[in-house]
Amino acid sequence: MDGLTLIEAAEAAGRQIPPLWPLASSVAVNPFLGQAGLSLAETGARLGRAGGIPVTLPRTWFADKIAAGEITAEDLAAALAACRHADRPRSVEDLRARAGRNREVPAPPPTVADLAAQASGTDWPGLLENRFGAWAAGYLDEGQALWAAARDKSAWRTYRNHASHDLVPEIMGLTGFAVFVNDAPERPRDAIARAVDRLEMDAGALGTYFHRLLLSLGGWSQLARYRLWQAELDGGTDRTLFDFLAIRLLWEEALYARYEDEIAPDWAEARAAYAAPVTPDAEDVVDEILQEAAERAAQRTLAATLAAPARDRADGRPALQAAFCIDVRSEAFRRALESVDPGIRTIGFAGFFGISAEHRRFASDVEERHLPVLLTPGVTSSATGPDNEAADRAARIAARVKRAWGRFKLAAVASFAFVEAMGPVYAGRLVGDTFGLRHRKKGPDPAPRFAPELTVEDRVAMAETVLKAMSLTRGFARLVLLLGHGARVVNNPHASGLQCGACGGYAGDVNARLLAGLLNEQVVRDGLRERGISIPDDTLFVAGLHDTTTDAVTLFDLEGSVAADLHGDDLNRVRGWLSRAGLLTRSERALRLPGAHGPADIFGRARDWSEVRPEWGLAGCRAFIAAPRGRTVGRDLTGSVFLHDYDWKQDAETGFGVLELILTAPVVVASWISLQYYGSAVAPEAFGAGNKLLHNVVGGIGVVEGNGGALRGGLPWQSVHDGERFVHEPLRLTVCIEAPREAMSDILERHESVRALFDNRWLHLFALEEGQPAWRYEGDLAWTREPRHDGEAVTTASAVA
Repeated sequence: MDGLTLIEAAEAAGRQIPPLWPLASSVAVNPFLGQAGLSLAETGARLGRAGGIPVTLPRTWFADKIAAGEITAEDLAAALAACRHADRPRSVEDLRARAGRNREVPAPPPTVADLAAQASGTDWPGLLENRFGAWAAGYLDEGQALWAAARDKSAWRTYRNHASHDLVPEIMGLTGFAVFVNDAPERPRDAIARAVDRLEMDAGALGTYFHRLLLSLGGWSQLARYRLWQAELDGGTDRTLFDFLAIRLLWEEALYARYEDEIAPDWAEARAAYAAPVTPDAEDVVDEILQEAAERAAQRTLAATLAAPARDRADGRPALQAAFCIDVRSEAFRRALESVDPGIRTIGFAGFFGISAEHRRFASDVEERHLPVLLTPGVTSSATGPDNEAADRAARIAARVKRAWGRFKLAAVASFAFVEAMGPVYAGRLVGDTFGLRHRKKGPDPAPRFAPELTVEDRVAMAETVLKAMSLTRGFARLVLLLGHGARVVNNPHASGLQCGACGGYAGDVNARLLAGLLNEQVVRDGLRERGISIPDDTLFVAGLHDTTTDAVTLFDLEGSVAADLHGDDLNRVRGWLSRAGLLTRSERALRLPGAHGPADIFGRARDWSEVRPEWGLAGCRAFIAAPRGRTVGRDLTGSVFLHDYDWKQDAETGFGVLELILTAPVVVASWISLQYYGSAVAPEAFGAGNKLLHNVVGGIGVVEGNGGALRGGLPWQSVHDGERFVHEPLRLTVCIEAPREAMSDILERHESVRALFDNRWLHLFALEEGQPAWRYEGDLAWTREPRHDGEAVTTASAVA
């Protein structure tokens, strides 16, 4: 088999694997990223063949919703009519009957390791997972290991050096494995070619077989995919994932050489199964239709909510404008804040506030990327300057000492002596953490500053772009809050996953403070005025942080500010409003959190190191709305909707640039979040992180469940399930945008990867008219008229925009 075919098959299999971000900056990732060009039924067939992975919940979940009337006959009929597959049920009655019969996802074809285990009674897949994981934890370590593997060599070379001295496989019966590894080809591509030839694989079987092998490595292959993602984002490449495939094939080849006589007939059958065409069967199609019906039922509920009467708002200049991240957790707080005074206006915008910054915090050597992972940094910033450089240096030295002390505590040799000698010193701290009595509140960093290289013209252009994207170019209040969000929790390896996804898994305080400082600069305001945006002299931008765990808001950079002194009464009034809104929001959230007896319990959960559910994160997310806030104000969207302020009439004047940005960035990020929750619910073994109570952090990069094995990606089970039921119902995101269909179709036509998400129903798209879902995107740039939910009869018709 020629080398090009092998490399192409390996590359294609690698693209089927979703990336996994390290814990320090973990962000939600679409686990079906590699299948964006396929329908749900086709994905079910593909992932079923490669890993026995389901793509929907069991049929009983849908049957219960049908029996309860949540999914109606009309929903089933509409989903059946929308199905493009020929092998679909004949009628709604047939579909309803099929929903009552559960199906088992077929097991994937076996690997050589699976067959060797059956033949020998030795758990070779488990041993392989253990030995590979032990090596990978050191090779990919980001500071936890006392002795990390060499970083100046490829994964392939480093693994061969390691495995040639690992006697465990030989002790378990794989005689000569160390020598076999040592004698392997120097180049991983040659090792892959040799293994494929030895295993007698046909070219048509390689794609599925390679995909199967990479899936068997769990989160380790996902982390390697992340390294490739980051390298390509920066214009380079990375071969770690390719090397991992070569390592996994090395085991297959060695096991085949050991057990060939016992497994050859079964392996011939497996090879044929890998080579068979991957097409969805009738059961895959039924699953897709039932999923579509559940989503149409949720869309009916959303449409009815949007059709409810809007709350009246005060005319004239707003008493306050507060910009929040579009994160679904902001929806409840925005609704509460607007309810305390009719003059308050809230705004929804991506939480990085248009500032794609690579930032260094005070006393830190880490360059944090405070921006969506789809983008590259546009500016640099830091929390140091001429007035605090000495303090920064001293704090950095202290931080290094603390890190060294932490590594000493965790070291294999030192840890037992440390516990024996120093354990009593930590008794008070342990008791305080156990009962939630100890809570150190760290003050904010010094105000962040842009790098000096950013010119006045650059700053003015940045401010103009952001304000236009926010649809905030006129009618400024005296106070405009820019509220990023973060989550203060303890003892949670996945804490960064509760931070701002638009800020790369960090809190949004840095971006909010940078933008507020920018918009308060007189020279920037003068430049904006020349560009047609006049900010009143009495308008003050104030940065803040919304803690989504406690719904408390902290305001920054006000001490010693002359401008803030002039707004003292306004700020006092705003703090009162924020306090009342926080209480209302905590009262609402407490109803959903297990064991919470009221709003006062929320603060304790954030401080309790044993609490597995300090908050629900983005569980329940199901829709994205880009429209003027007036379309949604006063409507209870139950903290399940991403809300982006958008005025298409303003945007039309400049060619719908903001609409293009929304469809290609915030919508895609929201889809990643939605589908991560979806995947963690429907396929927790493949795309979930398992049980929080069993987690151990490995390498500072991820978690394993127990004392070793495969790295776990996705969300812990406790993030989607409360112990009795799903808190997150796995539904693909519904996107509603108030804009002309022609403009949206034009953008989709120019962005094939985004269009694929809608054409293959990973996202649903609706065009709003006067705040109502009026047109449904059916795929292939075609739209279908939707019936209104206010009693008005509308004839259904098709159109191509």
